[in-house]
Amino acid sequence: MPSHIKIIHAHELIKASPDGQFDLEKSGKLIERISIASDSMKDYEIIVDTRRMRTIMSITDLYYLAAELAKFRKHSLKKIAIICQIPRLDYAAFFAVCSQNRGFNVNAFSSYENAMEWLIEPICLKMKMCE
Repeated sequence: MPSHIKIIHAHELIKASPDGQFDLEKSGKLIERISIASDSMKDYEIIVDTRRMRTIMSITDLYYLAAELAKFRKHSLKKIAIICQIPRLDYAAFFAVCSQNRGFNVNAFSSYENAMEWLIEPICLKMKMCE
């Protein structure tokens, strides 16, 4: 069971142009800073709360954001729970799959409680290796 959980509010992480369009370059630089800073938080699991985010992100944006995250793989070896509003759950699930394909343990949720349950669940139970 993790001893620490860090909550990141996506509206503080994801940057947009004045008209609300996603800015990959600025967002990528923030992901780099957070990934490097998280190196000192090896015992932390992460919740990324996107429920207050107003940035418009396409499927392509999410794919490239996952690719940007993968550049910092050595810094982040934790579970990452993405929490979003129900209408955006498919987008969050797509980002999770893109991240999983790059070796991250990411999952998408529409409920804080379900995200917390997943984070505190030992990883071996998810992979059915605890028997």
